[in-house]
Amino acid sequence: MTELDFDLDEKSDLSALAFGGKTEEEVNENIKYVEENLWAKLERVGKKISFAKDIFALYRYIRDPLVSWHRKAIVVAGLIYFICPVDAIPDITPFIGYLDDLGVIAALLKFLGHELVPYYDLSYRA
Repeated sequence: MTELDFDLDEKSDLSALAFGGKTEEEVNENIKYVEENLWAKLERVGKKISFAKDIFALYRYIRDPLVSWHRKAIVVAGLIYFICPVDAIPDITPFIGYLDDLGVIAALLKFLGHELVPYYDLSYRA
């Protein structure tokens, strides 16, 4: 067997490693977590943050069945960071509590680029 030859089990292990150990099923579980917790967080902080529209676009993106689970995994990780109250700068810190969240969301927006543009349209339904 050469270095390029490997069986199917090894290939699936490599796929999991390439995405932080996340399988498609784990990503789907994380999407459910985001769906259950995102709206409560946005209700609490929606008026305090200027990037709520970006959060909505990212949510529409992960709900699109045409987007690969690999790409969804990256976005879901960022949204979970946004939802989690314990992060680099705690959200209860006045004035700067959401700067780290903004940084993560900005990185996602930069990563996705023009791919995310259609998801800002309110009439878009995934």
